[in-house]
This record gives sequence, structure tokens and C-alpha cells, in this order.
Amino acid sequence: MTGKLYIVGVGPGHHDHMTFRAKEVISESDTIVGYETYVNLVQDLIEGKTIYRYAMTQEVERAHQCIDLAKSGKIVSLVSSGDPGIYGMAGLIYETLAETGWNPTDGLSVEIIPGVSALNSCASIIGSPLMTDFAVVSMSDLLVPWEVIEKRVESAAQGDYVIVIYNPASKKRIHQLQDTRKILLKYRKPTTPVAIIKGAFRESETVVMTDLENLPNYSDELGMISTVIIGNSSTYTYKDLMINPRGYKSKYNLEEQTNPNPEVQ
Repeated sequence: MTGKLYIVGVGPGHHDHMTFRAKEVISESDTIVGYETYVNLVQDLIEGKTIYRYAMTQEVERAHQCIDLAKSGKIVSLVSSGDPGIYGMAGLIYETLAETGWNPTDGLSVEIIPGVSALNSCASIIGSPLMTDFAVVSMSDLLVPWEVIEKRVESAAQGDYVIVIYNPASKKRIHQLQDTRKILLKYRKPTTPVAIIKGAFRESETVVMTDLENLPNYSDELGMISTVIIGNSSTYTYKDLMINPRGYKSKYNLEEQTNPNPEVQ
């Protein structure tokens, strides 16, 4: 009996934003494995299936169980919020398999189902902040030393990247975003636009538009399901939207071409 392991990105948390393929493989699977919060996002799609729910810190156990179940002949979906290849479970699954000498061509069948990451969903809610080059940095120093994260933030700040921050804060993670803000203020104006998106596309969604100077006033909005987007020197706000110019204004004279095709009304 041949099993299969799907590593599924279920998007930001609303079924309208799940890919067709994600829904298809979840339907095909007989076994669902995942962090409890992510399993709950697809609860109505997994009735009648065998479900294994895990706590946040049990990633290694989750990976081993998924692989063992698939090897035993089960069709397994390991569900992950956002995209499983961006701060998700894809890396750990492949690391675990590689340690066993797994061969992708004739070993256990594994397929990643890409999803909508937080940087995509959050950006769409607040406008167009990612129109030019951007950097993505996680404030979690459980796997990456804080000194390395600081170097990455400094480099992104010097390069004038728009910066997307994952995992900005938790009960134990207090100073990281504060330190990041201090680094950014060495290179950016205090009025640089900042957006805090919490629970994107979920019922609990909240959005705060602020700036670097006032970011500390919104610590209550920061947590594990929050994403922070910090603009660069070109970013500006317009009616609660964050806009990063793509460059067409200077190239195409946008002001003069309010209706480039006068026959179309």
C-alpha cells in the first residue's frame, strides 16, 4: 500500500483564499496532521478523517509522525498556515527525510502545496507596500541567534528595503521589535509608514496604520498572528493605505494620462 505526504498551505485563514489544489488534497487525504490552530482553520473540510492535533512547540514530533503515517500507507495532509515553505513545516520535513537517506524519485512521495503567505495577504489588505524590493525577517530567535537577526535588519535598513516582520512579539519576546525600531531609525525618518496587521482574513482581523515614531504605542496589537510592514524612503500613505511607487509615474507621466484611451468611458 503506497502512502503520500502533502505539506499544505491553507493560506491566511479564510476558505476563499485557499487554493483549489489545497482543498483538493485535503479532500483526498484520510489523515490530517497539524498545529491545533491551523487544523481548526479547515475544520469543516476534514470531517470523518483521522486528525492529529499538536501544540505549538511539537514541530519535530509532528514531522516524524507525518512521515511514519505516510510510510504506513496513509494519505496525509500536514496543514500549515500561510505557505509551508515560508517559516513553515516544509523545511523540517525535508531535513528529517534527508537524514534517513530518502530518495525523492523512488522513496516516499512528498508534495508541497503552496499557499498564500502572510506577506501576501497582509500587503493586499493595506494597499501596495511590496511594489519594489523587500526583505522578510522573523523576530523569533529560537532558531536564529539574535545577533544574526540584528545584522539582517541592519542590512535591510541600509539597503532601503521595505521590511516585513513575522513573529514580531510574544509574551517572552519583548525587546526584539524595540531593538529593530532603533536600528531602523538610524536610516529612516520617524514618519516612515508602518502597518500592523493582526489575524489577516480571519474574524479577529485588525489593522493599525502608524509610523516608526508611534509604533511603541501599539504593543497590544503585536503577537504571533501579527505581521508588521515597515515602509522604505519612498513609501507613503493615502486614505489608510500604504503605497510604494512602482516607478511608472516618472516613466509614463501618470498625471497627464488620466484617460489614455479617450474612446473608452
